[in-house]
Amino acid sequence: MTVEIVTEPAPEDLWTGSDRATGAPAAPPTSMIERMTLILDAFDATTPTLTLLGLAERTGLPRSTVHRILDQMIRLRWLAHTPGGYRLGLRVLELGGLAAEQNELREVVAPLLYELSQRTGLIGHLAVLDGREVLFLDRAGGRSRVAIPTRVGGRLPAHSTAVGKALLATLEPGIAEASLRGNTVPRTARTIVDRAELHRELTRIRNRQGVAVDTEESLPGVGCVAVPIRGRGVAVAAISLSGTVNGDRTALDTARLARALAEVAKEAARTLTPRHGRPF
Repeated sequence: MTVEIVTEPAPEDLWTGSDRATGAPAAPPTSMIERMTLILDAFDATTPTLTLLGLAERTGLPRSTVHRILDQMIRLRWLAHTPGGYRLGLRVLELGGLAAEQNELREVVAPLLYELSQRTGLIGHLAVLDGREVLFLDRAGGRSRVAIPTRVGGRLPAHSTAVGKALLATLEPGIAEASLRGNTVPRTARTIVDRAELHRELTRIRNRQGVAVDTEESLPGVGCVAVPIRGRGVAVAAISLSGTVNGDRTALDTARLARALAEVAKEAARTLTPRHGRPF
């Protein structure tokens, strides 16, 4: 077994990094995130395994600093220790696969969602379920008298949104219960916070073939209709149309919008299925 002895930084251990674009000396990274990124960026297709010395040389970080960070990155599964040194860990592969799938999903759905938004004059959203929240992967145009402060990469509690409820309704009741636990805080006076009522709402959504409606439950003055994107398996995303509502009198034609959304969801699923070679 090879034992590496790490001593205090020698003069040659000082920061030696440079700007990749200009080659000029760069400011030393001060945050752990910056240093971790340097280490991850050191790996490439031709050198999937690197030693401690190799990582120090490629990153410009002191050997002692690299060694300390490597211990943490191994513990957190960003890296793995091999007989020849260090390689990327399973966490990187897992997140890479997830990012690739989400990017592919956005690539397929975005033009369909944009066309639907232009046709209806409403704001379209593409979202995925992430624990107790929904993560917005895309947002398309629309005209509304009420500002809708959603953005790509933004999050909202799943139980208060149409896209979130559409996705929760596709889960087994026990899994949905776990997702709702500790998360049912009100965002508006209309947010459903009672757990029993939330489960009844999910049952209603299932009985409507996945169509979910939010009338000022997430944002005052805003209503939303959503459907999941799915094949024969669990839904991987949901799409929605949002616009202005006025209390109980909604300005949204729920039935018409649900039909339009369902068509887009089916088309997206058909496009994605051959890419994955399995029901999407």
